[in-house]
Amino acid sequence: MRIKSMIVWVLLVILLGLCAIPTHEQRQHNALKKLLKVKRSHGIKPTQWSSSSHLSPHHDEELLQKEKDRIEALPGQPSNVTFQHYSGYVTVDSNRGRALFYYFVEAIDDHSTKPLLLWLNGGPGCSSLGYGAMLEIGPFRVNPDCRTLSVNPYAWNQVANTLFLEAPAGVGFSYSNTSADYKENGDKRTAEDSFAFLVKWFERFPQYKHRDFYIAGESYAGYYIPELADTILNHKNKSADWFINLKGIMVGNGIMNAETDGRGMDDHVWTHALISDQTYEALKTYCNYSTEAPVSPLCDRFENKTAEEIGYIQDTDIYAPVCMQSSSSPHNLTTHSESNHASNGYDPCGEKYLYSYLNNPDVQSAFHANITTLPYPWDFCSDIVSPDTWKDSPWSMLPIYNNLIANGLQILIFSGDVDIVVPVTSTRYSINALKLPIESPWHPWMSDGEVGGYSVVYKGLTFATVRGAGHQVPTFQPARALTMLNSYLQGKPLPLSKHS
Repeated sequence: MRIKSMIVWVLLVILLGLCAIPTHEQRQHNALKKLLKVKRSHGIKPTQWSSSSHLSPHHDEELLQKEKDRIEALPGQPSNVTFQHYSGYVTVDSNRGRALFYYFVEAIDDHSTKPLLLWLNGGPGCSSLGYGAMLEIGPFRVNPDCRTLSVNPYAWNQVANTLFLEAPAGVGFSYSNTSADYKENGDKRTAEDSFAFLVKWFERFPQYKHRDFYIAGESYAGYYIPELADTILNHKNKSADWFINLKGIMVGNGIMNAETDGRGMDDHVWTHALISDQTYEALKTYCNYSTEAPVSPLCDRFENKTAEEIGYIQDTDIYAPVCMQSSSSPHNLTTHSESNHASNGYDPCGEKYLYSYLNNPDVQSAFHANITTLPYPWDFCSDIVSPDTWKDSPWSMLPIYNNLIANGLQILIFSGDVDIVVPVTSTRYSINALKLPIESPWHPWMSDGEVGGYSVVYKGLTFATVRGAGHQVPTFQPARALTMLNSYLQGKPLPLSKHS
């Protein structure tokens, strides 16, 4: 028994050496919480929303570039891959040399008929390749050896062609040849650049023109997604020959409205017994989440107190284990059995494996990443695209949601119910502020024979919770997320019983 334990110990030490685990990472939820605080302190100006034209003519070189973007195989990729995948850059501003990185995965079967889905992560400043593609809905997961990949059995390319965009410039592998661009990012330019990307990307992949098109994502993408959808609709109304067939949007644990986002978090952490009654009462007394008032010193004090009382847990999923791997303490390891969250295969150290994988030069070459141009290593969230330099952000998405509803888009807002970054209470308060008529009242929906969550269908919008899911719903509850996506793309209600 002792020999067996020694062998396991040696293997774990070897794995740690292979992974080259960093001492810390910037995370999507940290960037979001910081931006919300800066915004409430009036450090970011409200967006004056309008969209400029980025329509571009057809270029034959875009078609040629498609073949250059094809990925032969990623290092450590399983041998039984049957779909095509691509990655590379689309230049959105040739004068300044601003280029956005994408990763595109065709559907496993019938890619010529299945819809196209664009996935966006938030931050602002966080990577859709790192989070969305490699930890959530993409076809692969990085193994603990940090060098090989395994198949994600719940990948969304089972039902849709999936496109991941790293935006704005300065995020992930996206860059600009004009360093001043990194200080000029904000909501408005992110929407304009993302739209410019799409126009050129459709020239590179013209077979997806007029295909049913959806935009999905999470966190601060709760702003990115409606803003991009609104930009697309504005251009559609100006063009007689339109090819972006936007059908709908899906937003998971996304911010919607500055006032209700803050109030909902306080209520959620208290009702989940994470903070004391006294701190909760102080937050209600001293924190004014309206857009009119900056953060008071007393509010700031008790928000810090909240973090102290909650302690060291995953605020993206309050019941999930935390990763105990440490580059400085190899004795502090999480075993595979301890890493699994329920039975969904969630590994809390997955970000560490992926960080090492995506900073491998062979992997970067396979992804066609222009690493010689990047002034920074790849990371989950950018140090140069941050709330400290973010130029503009709306106080609320509710006016844009009203416009999207009026234009008949299919809207699904979903929420993992054990996230405290953008909790389900915040989302419910924001949706209630829209004052939409209810068409189908609160009811459970089913996935794999059990309750997957709960749903309300409003006129123009469906809201769904995902039971037992955190901030990144497809990471924590992949099967339930895929069930939800399947119903959404088919235009059907979420399953009401295990027999539906």
